Amino acid sequence: MVIEEKIIGDYIVTVKYDDSPENPREWYNMGKMVCFDKRYSLGDKHYYNPNDYNSFEELKKDILKNEKVGVILPLYLYEHGGVCVKTSPFSCSFDSRQIGFIFSTREEILKNFRGKILTEKLKTSVEKCLQKEVEVYSQYLNGEIYGYEITKNGKYFDSTYGYYDKDECLNDGISMINN
Repeated sequence: MVIEEKIIGDYIVTVKYDDSPENPREWYNMGKMVCFDKRYSLGDKHYYNPNDYNSFEELKKDILKNEKVGVILPLYLYEHGGVCVKTSPFSCSFDSRQIGFIFSTREEILKNFRGKILTEKLKTSVEKCLQKEVEVYSQYLNGEIYGYEITKNGKYFDSTYGYYDKDECLNDGISMINN
């Protein structure tokens, strides 16, 4: 599906949805997502069983006990014509629900930030990283990943996919022509 086109001389840069994006949960991630949902298979593989818990608070206590957590954030899903995941509750309780948690271990945090002490400032930085992971995952779930195709005089010239920013995608396509 064409989202945007830019004609530059004999070239046409076409931005499209990436129809076979890579799941960002398969990349290296600082956080681990533990999710339970009856309708979707979400997050990362884990050994937690939803039948073992009566509430997400029980699950959180178990994660904190088992994982040596440095930072943990709740995960919420909003489902209405698409799905959206984020770390804070949605205003519409009818179409949204908590689905689990994203967390990073103390060891993982200190390794990634080359630290020795888990300070409040460092925890705040990690929270932002985890929120970004969730944002990228939400884009993936909604198919909001892009690619550009370039044609010259109607013939294939170049293409690249896997962009999470539509404007960056278009600009990179244009820059390929200008090189």
